[in-house]
This record gives sequence, structure tokens and C-alpha cells, in this order.
Amino acid sequence: MKYPEILRIEDVLARLDEFDTIIDARSESEYALDHLPNAINCPVLDDQQRIRVGTLYKQASAFEAKKIGAALVARNIGDHIEALWLGKPREWKPLVYCWRGGNRSGSMATVLAKIGWPVVQLEGGYKAFRNQVNLDLEKTPQLDFRVICGTTGSGKTRLLDTLESIGAQVLDLEQLAAHRGSVLGNIPCQPQPSQKAFETSIWDRLRRFDPSQPVFVESESKKVGSLRVPAALMDRMRASPCVAMQVSRAERVKLLIEDYQHFACNAPALNAQLDYLTPLHGREKIAKWQEMSSAGEMPELVDQLLVDHYDPAYLKSIDKNFQQFGKAVQVELADISPASFLAAARKLHSQ
Repeated sequence: MKYPEILRIEDVLARLDEFDTIIDARSESEYALDHLPNAINCPVLDDQQRIRVGTLYKQASAFEAKKIGAALVARNIGDHIEALWLGKPREWKPLVYCWRGGNRSGSMATVLAKIGWPVVQLEGGYKAFRNQVNLDLEKTPQLDFRVICGTTGSGKTRLLDTLESIGAQVLDLEQLAAHRGSVLGNIPCQPQPSQKAFETSIWDRLRRFDPSQPVFVESESKKVGSLRVPAALMDRMRASPCVAMQVSRAERVKLLIEDYQHFACNAPALNAQLDYLTPLHGREKIAKWQEMSSAGEMPELVDQLLVDHYDPAYLKSIDKNFQQFGKAVQVELADISPASFLAAARKLHSQ
């Protein structure tokens, strides 16, 4: 009689990359909030079914709820097997978890084990995983960070992308947060993940880095959009060596117009975001900027935003928050061409 192997979180994490498939047996809304890295969602009970079973439990009895629940669970597990796993070989090794490692993951893991697959069930479920992520992120990362600094539009993200393309280790917090880190930083049609999902993504990146090699990261503030960077990581970044990018203002204007086309071509959306700067700059200046936006005067508007808003804010915060900025390695780009970023990335990666 075959039963699933049940492992504690520390044993699962030590083997996390060895599983062929990681199966989240929770409902779709639980999965959307956060899940183990690379997990797929195969609900044993979906959101509506959970409501139905829970209502029966309260209004009728536990026995009635279990009968209906068992029928739904059996049908759902069968559907997942038929749709996803009929072609899997005997050696296929899945990990299954639910919220606390109880009935939902237990039901699925038992069926998969009966078939003959070497399935593992996570004891404590997602809750145990989340507790471990919290504990790990409270520790100071023992990594050699190199902080990419530069005024708005200097191409920090492009440099990170280029560094990653040539094999350097990169932690792109803005990419993980789905936000560019400013009042204009929201990305159209791409909502930010939950705080928990953001932290899980960071945890997953950190655990994969080689401590003997540098990790390049941008000089972020404590929040990226609405999401908070873990405090221990933020403290480590702020105490790390810096790289200062130097790019002419004219080239920075060009880069920003390229990267923010969704605003450059949509004056109403841009003007709505500019309203958020009213407390800092006053209604008169904001109205002037909005007129420039509506008139399509994007290069002139972006230049004024750099001079009056972004550059002063950057210069005020960078020396205060990044302790080694005064000793930063200087990287000067002649322009914003891919060749310039590649040359800078190669130079940094070789140091």
C-alpha cells in the first residue's frame, strides 16, 4: 500500500529544485496571492466550491459538507490527472502542498502515490513555507552587492538587463515589483504582485546567487510602487559599494521618452499622474506641465521634470541613503545605444 512521503519545510527546501512539478492544491485566489516558486495551480476545491462546502458545514453538518466535498475533490483530482499527468513516467516526482499540508494536499498526494508516482507532500503547507521566507528575509544577505546609481533616465534598468545578458548576477527589484519606482512607474495592464509574492520572488532570487560573485542591484528606495523592500536587504544594499552612471541630460530625455511611450502617447494618463506632484510643486507649475503634455511637447516637458523634480530629489537622497556613494565607480556613457550599455556592462562584469 503506497502512501506519499511527507517532508518538513527544511527538507523540502533543500531539494526544491529536484522536483519535476510543484503542485499548489489550494484555490485560485490563494494561489494568486502567493505560491512556491514555479508552482502550478491545480485546485482540489476552487473558490466557489470552497464557499459551497463551507456553507454546508455551517448550515447543515460536517458530515454533509464532507460528502459533497469528497465528490468535488475526487472529480477535480481526476480532471487534473487526465488533463496534465497521464503522460508522466513512473519516475515523475511531484511536490504537493496546500495551506497547512492537510486534507487538500493529502487527498491529491494519496491518489498520486496510489498510482505509483514518488510524490512528496509538504508538511505544514504554504504556511510553513511562508514562515521560512519571513525568517530568511529577516537575515542580512551575505552577498557582495554592487549598487547601480544614477539620476532618472540614466539607464540603470537597461544596464542591469545588459549585465544579466552577459552572465552577471542581477537582482532587478523593479522587474519583480512590476513598477519603475516613481510617480510614473506603474506599468500599463500589469498590476503589482502582492507583498507576499514580491517577497517570495526576492527570496527565490537570493537563494540562487553565488556568494563568491557580485550581485548588481539598482539604488532603490524602501518602496517600489506600493511594495516594501525587506529591511535587511535594504540595509545591506545601502552599505554596499556603488556604481555611478553618468549620462547627458539630452540622452536621458531620449531614453525616458522611449521607456515611457505609454505616457508620451497618452496625455490624459500622464496628466493624471502629474496631479500627484501638486503638493510638491504647486498647482500653477503642474498646470503648465499638463499644458505641455497636452500640446505634445514631450522633450521639453521631460527636461523640465528632470531639472525641477527628479534630479533634485535624487541628489538629496543618494548621499544620505547609500553610504559608499562618495567612493562610487564612475561609468560614463556617451549615448544610450545598446553598444554603450554593453561596453559598460562588460567593464563592470570584469572588475
